[in-house]
Amino acid sequence: MKRVEQALATFRQHPYMYNCAQTVCAAFGREDLLEGMKACGGGRAPEGTCGALYGAMQVAPELADVLKADFCEATGATECNKLKSECRVPCQTCVQTAAELLVKHLGC
Repeated sequence: MKRVEQALATFRQHPYMYNCAQTVCAAFGREDLLEGMKACGGGRAPEGTCGALYGAMQVAPELADVLKADFCEATGATECNKLKSECRVPCQTCVQTAAELLVKHLGC
């Protein structure tokens, strides 16, 4: 689970200080997405989607529907606001879940 550990190690940690969307992208070698993901953390991804989930969907767009369904099943929601307020899922758990789902579905 090296990629999951890598994602957790860079989430809001020096020297990277990546947000949830960026950290998932970086852990899967998608540095090309980092700049665009700067604005997608903290509930600012399109449609209020969890940034970690959104990052995972950008890493593997062909798996977006599966990732979204599996993420919702694992956490109880896909929207950042709902994850925080109703489901009480911390951001770090969202990062871990999104990375684990990518590992599972990409087989890496």
